[in-house]
Amino acid sequence: MPRPLIGITTYVEESTRYGVWDVPTALVPTGYYELVQASGGTAVLLPPDDPAAAREVLARLDGLVVAGGPDVDPVRYGAPRDPRTGPPATLRDEWELSLISAALSARKPLLGICRGMQALNVALGGTLVQHIDGHVLTEGLMSWHPVRPVPGTRYAALVPEESEVPTYHHQATDRLGRGLIASSHAADGTVESIELSDPAHWVLGVQWHPERDKDTRVMSALITAAST
Repeated sequence: MPRPLIGITTYVEESTRYGVWDVPTALVPTGYYELVQASGGTAVLLPPDDPAAAREVLARLDGLVVAGGPDVDPVRYGAPRDPRTGPPATLRDEWELSLISAALSARKPLLGICRGMQALNVALGGTLVQHIDGHVLTEGLMSWHPVRPVPGTRYAALVPEESEVPTYHHQATDRLGRGLIASSHAADGTVESIELSDPAHWVLGVQWHPERDKDTRVMSALITAAST
Protein backbone atom coordinates (compact mmCIF):
# COMPACT_ATOMS: atom_id res chain seq x y z
CA MET A 1 0.00 0.00 0.00
CA PRO A 2 1.23 3.59 -0.65
CA ARG A 3 2.48 5.57 2.31
CA PRO A 4 -0.20 7.91 3.72
CA LEU A 5 0.08 11.48 2.48
CA ILE A 6 0.35 13.84 5.46
CA GLY A 7 0.06 17.61 5.07
CA ILE A 8 2.10 19.83 7.39
CA THR A 9 1.29 23.52 7.75
CA THR A 10 4.22 25.92 7.52
CA TYR A 11 5.70 28.82 9.40
CA VAL A 12 5.79 32.11 7.46
CA GLU A 13 8.70 34.51 7.98
CA GLU A 14 8.90 37.96 6.39
CA SER A 15 12.68 37.83 6.30
CA THR A 16 14.74 34.65 6.05
CA ARG A 17 18.39 34.73 5.11
CA TYR A 18 20.04 31.84 3.28
CA GLY A 19 22.98 32.03 0.93
CA VAL A 20 22.84 35.43 -0.76
CA TRP A 21 19.06 35.73 -0.32
CA ASP A 22 16.97 37.52 2.30
CA VAL A 23 13.35 37.01 1.29
CA PRO A 24 9.91 36.14 2.69
CA THR A 25 9.76 32.38 3.19
CA ALA A 26 7.30 29.63 4.03
CA LEU A 27 9.21 26.98 5.95
CA VAL A 28 9.04 24.24 8.53
CA PRO A 29 11.79 22.79 10.74
CA THR A 30 13.09 19.53 9.31
CA GLY A 31 12.02 17.61 12.41
CA TYR A 32 8.37 17.78 11.34
CA TYR A 33 8.71 16.03 8.01
CA GLU A 34 11.43 13.72 9.31
CA LEU A 35 9.07 12.54 12.06
CA VAL A 36 6.32 11.90 9.50
CA GLN A 37 8.75 9.97 7.30
CA ALA A 38 10.20 7.98 10.22
CA SER A 39 6.64 7.03 11.22
CA GLY A 40 5.74 5.67 7.78
CA GLY A 41 4.15 8.63 6.04
CA THR A 42 4.94 10.91 3.11
CA ALA A 43 5.07 14.59 4.05
CA VAL A 44 3.87 17.54 1.97
CA LEU A 45 4.11 21.16 3.10
CA LEU A 46 1.05 23.42 3.11
CA PRO A 47 1.89 27.14 2.94
CA PRO A 48 -0.98 29.59 3.50
CA ASP A 49 -3.54 29.55 0.71
CA ASP A 50 -7.08 30.69 0.04
CA PRO A 51 -9.14 29.39 2.99
CA ALA A 52 -11.85 28.43 0.47
CA ALA A 53 -9.42 25.82 -0.92
CA ALA A 54 -9.07 23.97 2.40
CA ARG A 55 -11.68 21.31 1.65
CA GLU A 56 -10.15 20.59 -1.75
CA VAL A 57 -6.69 20.26 -0.19
CA LEU A 58 -7.92 17.94 2.58
CA ALA A 59 -9.61 15.73 -0.01
CA ARG A 60 -6.13 14.94 -1.39
CA LEU A 61 -4.57 14.19 1.99
CA ASP A 62 -4.78 11.21 4.32
CA GLY A 63 -3.96 13.22 7.45
CA LEU A 64 -3.02 16.68 8.70
CA VAL A 65 -0.36 18.05 11.05
CA VAL A 66 -0.82 21.65 12.21
CA ALA A 67 2.64 22.89 13.15
CA GLY A 68 3.86 25.17 15.91
CA GLY A 69 4.49 28.87 15.52
CA PRO A 70 3.25 32.29 16.67
CA ASP A 71 0.32 33.03 18.96
CA VAL A 72 -3.21 32.63 17.62
CA ASP A 73 -4.83 36.07 17.35
CA PRO A 74 -7.13 36.47 20.40
CA VAL A 75 -9.78 38.03 18.15
CA ARG A 76 -10.32 34.44 16.96
CA TYR A 77 -11.68 33.50 20.40
CA GLY A 78 -13.27 36.81 21.32
CA ALA A 79 -10.68 38.01 23.83
CA PRO A 80 -8.93 41.37 24.18
CA ARG A 81 -5.23 41.25 23.31
CA ASP A 82 -2.88 40.81 26.24
CA PRO A 83 0.19 43.05 25.77
CA ARG A 84 2.36 39.93 26.06
CA THR A 85 0.61 38.22 23.13
CA GLY A 86 2.62 38.22 19.92
CA PRO A 87 1.63 40.09 16.76
CA PRO A 88 -1.19 38.56 14.69
CA ALA A 89 -0.39 36.00 11.99
CA THR A 90 -3.56 36.64 10.02
CA LEU A 91 -2.84 34.51 6.95
CA ARG A 92 -1.78 31.51 9.05
CA ASP A 93 -4.80 31.82 11.32
CA GLU A 94 -7.24 31.96 8.41
CA TRP A 95 -5.62 29.08 6.55
CA GLU A 96 -5.04 26.75 9.48
CA LEU A 97 -8.43 27.28 11.08
CA SER A 98 -9.99 26.50 7.68
CA LEU A 99 -7.84 23.36 7.33
CA ILE A 100 -8.78 22.20 10.82
CA SER A 101 -12.48 22.75 10.10
CA ALA A 102 -12.16 20.84 6.82
CA ALA A 103 -10.30 17.97 8.51
CA LEU A 104 -12.94 17.73 11.22
CA SER A 105 -15.77 17.77 8.65
CA ALA A 106 -14.05 15.12 6.53
CA ARG A 107 -13.13 13.09 9.64
CA LYS A 108 -9.48 13.04 8.60
CA PRO A 109 -6.84 12.25 11.27
CA LEU A 110 -5.33 15.43 12.70
CA LEU A 111 -2.40 16.19 14.99
CA GLY A 112 -1.91 19.70 16.36
CA ILE A 113 1.54 20.56 17.71
CA CYS A 114 2.00 23.47 20.16
CA ARG A 115 0.32 26.36 18.29
CA GLY A 116 -1.49 23.63 16.34
CA MET A 117 -3.07 22.31 19.54
CA GLN A 118 -4.13 25.83 20.49
CA ALA A 119 -5.58 26.43 17.00
CA LEU A 120 -7.52 23.17 17.27
CA ASN A 121 -9.02 24.32 20.56
CA VAL A 122 -9.93 27.72 19.12
CA ALA A 123 -11.43 26.15 15.98
CA LEU A 124 -13.86 24.28 18.21
CA GLY A 125 -14.86 27.34 20.21
CA GLY A 126 -12.32 27.12 23.03
CA THR A 127 -10.17 29.87 24.50
CA LEU A 128 -6.52 30.32 25.45
CA VAL A 129 -4.55 31.60 28.41
CA GLN A 130 -2.56 34.34 26.71
CA HIS A 131 0.37 34.24 29.11
CA ILE A 132 1.38 31.86 31.88
CA ASP A 133 2.73 33.93 34.76
CA GLY A 134 6.12 32.77 35.93
CA HIS A 135 6.64 30.68 32.81
CA VAL A 136 10.26 31.35 31.83
CA LEU A 137 11.65 30.51 28.41
CA THR A 138 15.21 30.66 27.18
CA GLU A 139 15.03 32.07 23.68
CA GLY A 140 15.62 29.41 21.06
CA LEU A 141 15.94 26.56 23.57
CA MET A 142 13.42 23.89 24.51
CA SER A 143 12.69 23.14 28.15
CA TRP A 144 11.83 19.61 29.24
CA HIS A 145 9.27 18.67 31.87
CA PRO A 146 7.14 15.66 32.78
CA VAL A 147 3.64 15.12 31.37
CA ARG A 148 1.16 12.85 33.10
CA PRO A 149 -1.49 11.11 30.90
CA VAL A 150 -5.16 11.00 31.89
CA PRO A 151 -6.20 7.34 32.23
CA GLY A 152 -8.71 6.12 29.66
CA THR A 153 -7.79 8.64 26.98
CA ARG A 154 -6.38 8.05 23.51
CA TYR A 155 -3.10 9.66 24.53
CA ALA A 156 -2.80 7.43 27.61
CA ALA A 157 -3.26 4.37 25.40
CA LEU A 158 -0.33 5.55 23.28
CA VAL A 159 1.92 6.77 26.10
CA PRO A 160 0.71 5.20 29.35
CA GLU A 161 3.61 6.36 31.50
CA GLU A 162 4.63 9.82 32.71
CA SER A 163 7.20 11.09 30.22
CA GLU A 164 9.52 14.05 29.70
CA VAL A 165 8.61 16.23 26.73
CA PRO A 166 10.30 19.21 25.00
CA THR A 167 8.27 22.43 25.16
CA TYR A 168 8.53 26.08 24.18
CA HIS A 169 5.39 28.14 24.78
CA HIS A 170 3.96 30.91 26.93
CA GLN A 171 0.26 30.30 26.19
CA ALA A 172 -1.98 27.37 27.06
CA THR A 173 -5.47 25.95 26.68
CA ASP A 174 -8.09 27.63 28.86
CA ARG A 175 -11.74 26.69 28.16
CA LEU A 176 -11.88 23.51 26.09
CA GLY A 177 -13.62 23.59 22.73
CA ARG A 178 -16.65 21.52 21.75
CA GLY A 179 -16.11 17.78 22.05
CA LEU A 180 -12.56 18.09 23.39
CA ILE A 181 -11.17 16.57 26.56
CA ALA A 182 -7.81 17.02 28.30
CA SER A 183 -5.67 13.90 28.01
CA SER A 184 -2.49 14.92 29.85
CA HIS A 185 -1.29 17.59 32.27
CA ALA A 186 1.94 19.11 33.51
CA ALA A 187 2.70 19.11 37.23
CA ASP A 188 1.26 22.64 37.57
CA GLY A 189 -2.03 21.54 36.00
CA THR A 190 -1.40 23.03 32.55
CA VAL A 191 -3.28 21.05 29.90
CA GLU A 192 -0.58 19.37 27.82
CA SER A 193 -2.71 17.44 25.34
CA ILE A 194 -6.30 17.48 24.12
CA GLU A 195 -8.31 15.11 21.99
CA LEU A 196 -11.79 14.57 20.61
CA SER A 197 -13.96 12.55 22.94
CA ASP A 198 -15.26 10.68 19.86
CA PRO A 199 -13.12 7.50 19.81
CA ALA A 200 -13.93 6.92 16.12
CA HIS A 201 -12.22 10.13 14.95
CA TRP A 202 -8.45 10.41 15.50
CA VAL A 203 -7.84 14.02 16.59
CA LEU A 204 -5.10 14.89 19.08
CA GLY A 205 -3.27 18.05 20.07
CA VAL A 206 -0.04 18.18 22.09
CA GLN A 207 1.42 21.29 23.67
CA TRP A 208 4.97 20.04 23.24
CA HIS A 209 7.17 19.41 20.21
CA PRO A 210 7.42 15.69 19.33
CA GLU A 211 9.47 16.64 16.25
CA ARG A 212 12.26 17.54 18.71
CA ASP A 213 12.05 14.16 20.43
CA LYS A 214 12.84 10.63 19.30
CA ASP A 215 9.50 9.22 20.48
CA THR A 216 7.43 8.33 17.39
CA ARG A 217 4.43 6.84 19.20
CA VAL A 218 2.05 9.78 18.66
CA MET A 219 2.99 10.36 15.03
CA SER A 220 2.95 6.63 14.27
CA ALA A 221 -0.61 6.50 15.62
CA LEU A 222 -1.61 9.35 13.28
CA ILE A 223 -0.05 7.49 10.34
CA THR A 224 -1.87 4.29 11.29
CA ALA A 225 -5.19 6.17 11.46
CA ALA A 226 -4.44 7.79 8.09
CA SER A 227 -3.81 4.37 6.56
CA THR A 228 -7.32 3.07 7.20
